[in-house]
Amino acid sequence: MQFVTEIPPQDLTYSDVFLVPGRSAVTSRFDVDLASADGTGTTIPIVAANMTAVSGRRMAETMARRGGLAVLPQDIPMAVARETIAWVKDRHPVYETPVKVTPDDTVLEALHLLPKRAHGHAVVVDGDGRVVGTVSRADLEGVDRFSSVRDVMEPVEHLVTASALDRPDRPGLAEVYERLAATRRRFVPVVDDSGVLAGALTDASVLRSSIYSPALDDSGRLRIAAAIGVNGAAVDRAAELVAAGADVLVVDTAHGHQEKMLETLRGVKALGLQVPVVAGNVVTAAGVHDLVEAGADIVKVGVGPGAMCTTRMMTGVGRPQFSAVMECVEAARELGTHVWADGGVRHPRDVALALAAGASQVMIGSWFAGTYESPGDLMVDSDGRQYKESFGMASARAVAARTRTDSAFERARKGLFEEGISSGRMFLDPDRPGVEDLLDSITSGVRSSCTYAGARNLREFHVNAQVGVQTPAGFQEGMPVARSW
Repeated sequence: MQFVTEIPPQDLTYSDVFLVPGRSAVTSRFDVDLASADGTGTTIPIVAANMTAVSGRRMAETMARRGGLAVLPQDIPMAVARETIAWVKDRHPVYETPVKVTPDDTVLEALHLLPKRAHGHAVVVDGDGRVVGTVSRADLEGVDRFSSVRDVMEPVEHLVTASALDRPDRPGLAEVYERLAATRRRFVPVVDDSGVLAGALTDASVLRSSIYSPALDDSGRLRIAAAIGVNGAAVDRAAELVAAGADVLVVDTAHGHQEKMLETLRGVKALGLQVPVVAGNVVTAAGVHDLVEAGADIVKVGVGPGAMCTTRMMTGVGRPQFSAVMECVEAARELGTHVWADGGVRHPRDVALALAAGASQVMIGSWFAGTYESPGDLMVDSDGRQYKESFGMASARAVAARTRTDSAFERARKGLFEEGISSGRMFLDPDRPGVEDLLDSITSGVRSSCTYAGARNLREFHVNAQVGVQTPAGFQEGMPVARSW
């Protein structure tokens, strides 16, 4: 990456910089390979953050199916972590896990389940798991909520067999899409050879399966990452998570450049777990050097840029993210390691800039919290806008979860020193309410950025990228105008 303007003496945020187009022979966004080279096995450079309000089983399943990665938070019980990892590993790389209801369920029960999927459909099954119909939000509008699902469900005219989708070339996808288009349907159940429900497809998911490649382990199963902290039996938990099937381990604490982190990393390294170990967070070259020396394969960069983080306002500690990523990438490359840019992205352009600076992945938190796939309950405000609650992992709410085994006295003492917002509203974008919708937007923007830079992959993007520095007015000039002036 090169600057086309003089580099200012002050540090830079993503909003302070812009990408300059260069000569390019890349004619299509589809010619750009977004796979990461950091050993995590992702085919798009996007990671869902290890926040309780962001990464659960549905987020992990969906992210991996589209080539990304989700990191399970450190504060979930080990038994839940094992069960979640096993569940994700058992999901299919093409068709999704559907929401199921029975004919005897009420419309109200169905309405509570439909928000678990962005497309708003559920499959109606009998006692043997065989498909008897489908139901959607539209079917439930204006209906008595205590009516039975059988009274409003639609019969299924066509089913897709799983065997048609299990061949490596996925020959049935185009046929499925043509069938959906001909019948004007958006949703179709997938059944196994005995007719029992196995999954579901939508018209959009069929198209996405032709564009994205899932992130799969050596056994062809979806990938998933998991986080540990630096206190308590962190090293033992690391071993348990990898034994349970975690493909990437994230050693995470707000201040990654501390002795406790280095001690934990050395302990994890000594286990010889044979999975990439990510550690952070830091914002300096010195932090990168120390974490890599202690055993980190990837360093997570970012202190204070997250939407739910109040660290900079509470402590004055942190660093503008673009400069932090630049410095840490340079140090990591000298050591043969990689950097994840964690936090501070609010637009696809920010993701592109982090990758141009050399990050191998960009971690996203609150942006993904406001989607159907995040773990939180779907809420509606007084204006009828849908939202989910998000909170920082140093907030009182998160600290209480991590310290639930402490005495009441110790929990109360630690609760006095939270540094994150305990509850913030992340509104669902009506045009992009699902995480796949956001991935479409983000990866489309990144692919276009690569074509402007003449890059066919992320390595070339980092080498070719030309960056300039702009004023706040320059940033504002690039914002679209919603109405005439």
